[in-house]
Amino acid sequence: MKTLAVAQARMGSTRFPGKVLKPLSGIPILAWVVRALRMAPGIDQIVIATSTLEADDAIVRWCKENHVACFRGSESDVLDRFYRCAVEYDADVVLRLTCDCPFLDPSVIGQVIQLRAMTRADYCTNQPTWPDGLDVECFTFNALSMAWKEAVRETDRDCVTQWIFRNADRFQAEHLICPFPGAHKERWVLDTEKDYELCKEIAARLERSSPPSCTDIMRILDKEPKLREINHGAIRNERFYEGLAGEPLAPRSFTRSNALLHHAKKVTPYGSQTFSKSYLHFPAGASPLFVTHGDGARIFDVDGNDYVDLVSALLPVVLGYRDPDVDEAVRRQLSRGMSFSLATELEIELAEKLCELIPCAESVRFGKSGTDVTTAAVRLARAYTGRVHVLVGGYHGWADWSVATMGDKSIGIPESVKGLSHKLDFIDGDIPENPKAIAAIIVEPMDDRERLQKLREFCSQHGIILIFDEIKTGFRYAMGGAQELFGITPDLACFGKAMGNGMPISAVVGRKEIMNQDIFYSGTFFGDTLSLAAALATIKKMEKEMVVAHLWTIGREIQEGILDTYDRISHPVDVEGHVIKFQGLPPLLQISFHDHVNATKEQIKSIFLQEMAQQGVLVLSEHGVSFAHKEPEVQRIVKAYDHTMGVIHDCLNHQGEITKRLKGMIQAKPVRAA
Repeated sequence: MKTLAVAQARMGSTRFPGKVLKPLSGIPILAWVVRALRMAPGIDQIVIATSTLEADDAIVRWCKENHVACFRGSESDVLDRFYRCAVEYDADVVLRLTCDCPFLDPSVIGQVIQLRAMTRADYCTNQPTWPDGLDVECFTFNALSMAWKEAVRETDRDCVTQWIFRNADRFQAEHLICPFPGAHKERWVLDTEKDYELCKEIAARLERSSPPSCTDIMRILDKEPKLREINHGAIRNERFYEGLAGEPLAPRSFTRSNALLHHAKKVTPYGSQTFSKSYLHFPAGASPLFVTHGDGARIFDVDGNDYVDLVSALLPVVLGYRDPDVDEAVRRQLSRGMSFSLATELEIELAEKLCELIPCAESVRFGKSGTDVTTAAVRLARAYTGRVHVLVGGYHGWADWSVATMGDKSIGIPESVKGLSHKLDFIDGDIPENPKAIAAIIVEPMDDRERLQKLREFCSQHGIILIFDEIKTGFRYAMGGAQELFGITPDLACFGKAMGNGMPISAVVGRKEIMNQDIFYSGTFFGDTLSLAAALATIKKMEKEMVVAHLWTIGREIQEGILDTYDRISHPVDVEGHVIKFQGLPPLLQISFHDHVNATKEQIKSIFLQEMAQQGVLVLSEHGVSFAHKEPEVQRIVKAYDHTMGVIHDCLNHQGEITKRLKGMIQAKPVRAA
């Protein structure tokens, strides 16, 4: 099999024109790239792929003078350039590199080639765990051919492998993981003047006789860490994300999702292990139902569609999918083991951290889900008070005591159990006649400080345990949750979701005298070290990068963009809630839907979800913003709202219009107390 290395080059860079022929230590950057490729094992032939533009004649001349094969093709359709080059040189396997990476490591290139060969993968890369500037992609000609035939989006044609990456359900992919901690933060690519300045400094410190290795450059930067400040703050793949935000949208098909649903329903109720991720919550046939992978703020479905994700896996993903720091921590712990026969020091370390961050936390117990810890909190409250009744402020997990107040969702729960849980409307005057029978009041502290304060005073007055369910608000409103933001301290609190950036972990925390009640609460996997390591890494990064401040900023930008849309669109789509109501705080904006004379709230929500998905945004009933949501994602979200609200406005102003436009209906009702 012939492995062809294709290095793309052009003179017309928008940020740094002519960069590929700029000198580094007296040698053109193009020569640095070719030298590395010649030293890399597993390559049969090297070709520089440039465009037919006159400006790129200089690249052709250089290749001729230096006896390097050169292929010319489309300037804008780089995928076509690669495909025709691969055909011209009869390639079985194609290696893609870019000539703005002067410090390519021959050893890393060879490892990517070998990994693809050993696994028989369709696609293999070393990103995103290696330094930016060591990028290597290796793929079969068959995968390239499929992309060339089927890709239609501008970013797919420009970025060559993006269509393959999006269609992960159709290709086996492998990743060469970098063993060096924090390597993903390095930037050795050449895209700006600042990058060039750093590259010159590095090149001046290297031996010129052979291509540098990754460790050669790391040693230089570790010895002189101030060099890293030269191009600090640049965003990886910034041009790509800008292109995504601005490109025209392609029609979306959900054929594979629908086929998988038919298959899944044969072996799984609802076709999903999580009720809120099931087909019941999405308009049938008009939205994605199964995903393959996530990356940053984007999620990808089995049909090859991508979305800016505002669901964020039902809120655990606070840093973004595949966050390199969290993934690195998980891999490091995995090399030592996952579950053990005794406790680990990680349990102590994380518990101490939570006690440091959360106002009410004096003691900590871990769980795997929100239900684990809310149920533990209720049991602790009953044990401490000697009482049995609980006032429930909403949905707090799937346990009997929680869903007992949820009407049709309470099937299978004995009446004797239902009689111990009572709905709390969370409004003035909704206080039972016999407060001395109440063990606990549990609420989600979303956005009403005054009412939370009244509850705090009432509970203190009557010896009731106040439990804050901070599964959603924890590590979003503030590092210490809503209790830190509002300055109201509960007796017990429950955290989870965002604490592990997607790894399954939760915690019940609170006053020591309550936490020390001798209830039986235990689980084989409660001390799972991968989740503990993920939580510690997540919290560390959130503190270092001021992630909560980012969630407030980006959430507010989206909120303001929606308000601008409302200014352009008159009633009945009303910000005050006549049809669609937004409430809550920017890091977790809540969305509710209401009946209209020309449509039911279910129809309105269905058309909302349908049109947002078609516009490339996945959303349910809240904005689960993450650290990975940046300006390009905000642009896409606001554009999607602008389109969707316009469609809803038209539907509600013409009787019967919404029925014509709807391609499917949601079937599930919101999971809330009845």
